[in-house]
Parts: sequence; C-alpha cells; structure tokens
Amino acid sequence: MSTFRPRVTDIRSAGPFDQVVTVTGGKGAYRKRPCAGCPWVKSNDGVFPAKAFEHSAATAYDMSDKRFACHESGVNRPSTCAGFFLRGAEHNMAVRLDIIRGRLDPAGISDGGRELHESYRSMAIANGVAPDSHALKRCR
Repeated sequence: MSTFRPRVTDIRSAGPFDQVVTVTGGKGAYRKRPCAGCPWVKSNDGVFPAKAFEHSAATAYDMSDKRFACHESGVNRPSTCAGFFLRGAEHNMAVRLDIIRGRLDPAGISDGGRELHESYRSMAIANGVAPDSHALKRCR
C-alpha cells in the first residue's frame, strides 16, 4: 500500500457548487458499499452536474491509472468508490494491479442491495452527458 500523504493535484469546476478534485497518494483505502449519495446508484441520478461526469470519465478508460473516488471520503482521507469497483473498474489498470498485489478484495465489495448503473457510460448519460460526448468516446 502507498503510505505517502494524499496530495491534491488538480481541481476542476463542474458547476457553481461542484468540483472534481484529483488526489494522488493515500493509503489505498476503498469503500465496501456505495455511500448514501453514490452517483453509481440509479436513484441518485441528477445529484451531480453532467460536467462532473465528463471530468471523471478517464477513470473508465481502458488501462487507466486513475480511480473514481468516493465523494464522501474527501481529499484528506480519499478512498475509491464501491460503485466504481463494481461497475467501472474491470479494465482499470490501477485496480487490477491492486487485486494482484492483494491490496483489494473484490469479494468484499457489495452493492448493498441498491441498483447500480451498468457502466460509466450509462451513469454519465443518465446524469446529462451527451451520448456522443468526446469525454465518453474511450469509456469501456
């Protein structure tokens, strides 16, 4: 596991009250179930602006080294989103390496009985991103 302190490396506005923050470092924490406001949960559609999903789309690109973080974890104690692990991380290189290294146990992650989007693309479109958006072209 990485033991260095988390560091904010990018902040992008996603609307008047929303932003997407890129954090590097941390201890490799991850959620075992989607949080209350998880955007992967279908009943939470419309909570976040479409721009946030455009900014985060690279987490779903083939062989990505970026992770979709739980928004409730914050930047000081970041953790990877459970919904992302269950529906968007199959082709994510960072996640695959953590599984191989024994840092992540996919069997311990559950949807908690909540209905999740099938993919990053379906989640983004349900939240207002145009299906032909450039940000979604490389999503798996």
